[in-house]
Amino acid sequence: MKYAKPYLLLIIASVGLLFAQANLELALPDYLSNIVDTGIQQGGIENAVPIAIRQSELERIFIFMDPENQTNVLEDYTLADENSTDYDELVEIYPALVNESIYVLNDIKNMEIEELEDLLIKPLVVVFTFEQALANPENATEILEPLGFNASSLPPPEVFFAFLSSLPPENLTFIIEAITYSFESIGETMLNQLAVVAVGMEYEIIGLNTDKIQNMFILNSGGLMLLMTLLAVICTISVSYLASKTSAGMGRDIRSKLFRKVESFSSVEFDSFSTASLITRSTNDITQVQGAIYMIVRMVAYAPILGIGGIIRALSKSRDMWWLIGVAVVTLIVLIGIVFAFTLPKFKIMQKLTDRLNLVARENLMGMLVIRAFNKEKHEEKRFDKANIDLTAVSLFVIRVFVVMMPFMMLIMNGLSVGIIWVGAHRVADLSMQVGDMMAFLQYAMQIVFAFLMLTMMFIILPRAVVAGNRIQEVLAIEPVIKDPSEPKKFDKPFRGKIEFRNVVFNYPGAKKSVLQDISFTAEPGQTTAFIGATGSGKSTIINLVPRFYEVSEGAILVDDLDIREVTQHDLREVIGFVPQKSSLFSGTIESNLRFADEDASDEALQSSLEIAQATEFVSSKEEGIESEIAQGGMNVSGGQKQRLSIARAMVKKPPIYIFDDSFSQLDFKTDAALRRALKKHTGDTTLLIVTQRVSTIKNAEQIIVIDDGKIVCKGTHDELLETCVIYREIATSQLELEEKS
Repeated sequence: MKYAKPYLLLIIASVGLLFAQANLELALPDYLSNIVDTGIQQGGIENAVPIAIRQSELERIFIFMDPENQTNVLEDYTLADENSTDYDELVEIYPALVNESIYVLNDIKNMEIEELEDLLIKPLVVVFTFEQALANPENATEILEPLGFNASSLPPPEVFFAFLSSLPPENLTFIIEAITYSFESIGETMLNQLAVVAVGMEYEIIGLNTDKIQNMFILNSGGLMLLMTLLAVICTISVSYLASKTSAGMGRDIRSKLFRKVESFSSVEFDSFSTASLITRSTNDITQVQGAIYMIVRMVAYAPILGIGGIIRALSKSRDMWWLIGVAVVTLIVLIGIVFAFTLPKFKIMQKLTDRLNLVARENLMGMLVIRAFNKEKHEEKRFDKANIDLTAVSLFVIRVFVVMMPFMMLIMNGLSVGIIWVGAHRVADLSMQVGDMMAFLQYAMQIVFAFLMLTMMFIILPRAVVAGNRIQEVLAIEPVIKDPSEPKKFDKPFRGKIEFRNVVFNYPGAKKSVLQDISFTAEPGQTTAFIGATGSGKSTIINLVPRFYEVSEGAILVDDLDIREVTQHDLREVIGFVPQKSSLFSGTIESNLRFADEDASDEALQSSLEIAQATEFVSSKEEGIESEIAQGGMNVSGGQKQRLSIARAMVKKPPIYIFDDSFSQLDFKTDAALRRALKKHTGDTTLLIVTQRVSTIKNAEQIIVIDDGKIVCKGTHDELLETCVIYREIATSQLELEEKS
């Protein structure tokens, strides 16, 4: 939700468009129902209010209406006869006007039409029933005799209706109720249809073009359906665009936040996550979350709107068939629950196996030369196959569950369709439901099931996205051990570069034993302070404390008499040129790697740095010189060349403090000596900290510190240590003997 805030307007717009899209799609079955029921079955006549009716017919209808209702009806009609001003126009529309007067419906609102229909529908059906009985005496017995009429001796219609008009009101009421009840017993729908049939026959008598009415209704309804479909398509495209923009933007923001968080990690935090895992979390996991965000914006709002709207509209078509939808929905929910229970644990395993696969692939690519040198290709192929097969097996399990699920869902949908058609067909046969309403109910049922299918897709995507999101959150939730102070101080000007360790103790989090104990020394500007000792004695750890890659556990490190914890990490590292033990180059050119230290460095400064680092010769030997390409990780240069370029990069920065962490290990003695002479000449008053295994590299240093098991055992110059420090003398003697033998 935090990352969704910048895209709140896009999300709100998406929900609005989804609401419009759902309503447009929900309206389509209604229009289809109208085309079938009204357009085809009712000849395009929409209701029981005639747009025109003969005066004689309306007078017959009035027999069965009280005077107040008669007045209300007459207010909505205008009598047209030969004296009407627009008589010629009306005759073309209503040819029967030549023979008798016609009442024409006024331009009234839909609400008034509904009120008028309530007044007309029963009297209209009664008059129509009597007219059909009088026209077909053989079919009149079952209608007229229950009402007290002798069907065998019927008078002409004029006489019959004149007789009815003379009856007391209570008798007329009885006749109305008796006739309409016979139709209401089989449904109100039938009564409405019968009234519409009566209106249709009246239209034929007065000469209206009923084919035109039918065609216009079908074309208008079809045109509206096409328009709504087009609008729904526009909504769909717009929502997809907004959802893509939202998900891509949120994915970008999360990825950026994650990368910045990783950049703020100290070495302690990096020890908590493998590089392969961090890469997976920054790529695959965020992609999973981004896909889920798209689906949420696209479907989570749309599915409930479509489902709830479909239920409401389906019930408006038939309240007797709701149980069919209920059974289908409950079955779907049970099926989704089973799938969810089986797949969620597997998604967690899949992400861990993806980490494992990335780790193996990364190690294989980075260590390809070693693998080939030891003829271990087959072993590594088996190792990769194991990680690959494990991931494939879990992925196949999840896919198979979903593959099995889809036929079941189709079975539910098809079963629901068959059930609706079966039950609906019986209701149509019983005249309690129209064909169009049954078709609309079927479509609404499919929309409801489709809404649940979309939610099912969410249940497929969300579990894996939740796992991925939790893995991302694990990284984002980590609070770096090393933080900048709330009120940082600044180094005094001019900056000298004096470094002082005061009783420094360091231990890794959770470790029982301290790596460094009571480390105290001072490195003065213009001097070289060197560290030597056995492998694992803590030399690199000491110099990694200076740029705050690790934080001291006890004691303090001061630079120019200011505790490094009181300044920002940026200000501290701004005054340090660091060359790590493992040289690292970036893909690009030699020049871009050098300018990594200072983008604005002049060409002369770059050349000078290469000369100091003894790299001019091999750079010049390349065809493109300083513009030569460097592969990822510096894979296309040797270890010694990589070290020299790393040193040159530090020289470009021209900081007051240099730290070399065993940075001369891959240089031959001649290059090593030349590089040290150049460093001494060009570094001037800078402070040099050097970690090395070679005595020859540091024998001219002003201060040599011997480290053993995390403690300072000796301190002094080369000559002093040869006389006073047993460990240093043993190291120096063993290296001199090796040099003599070589």
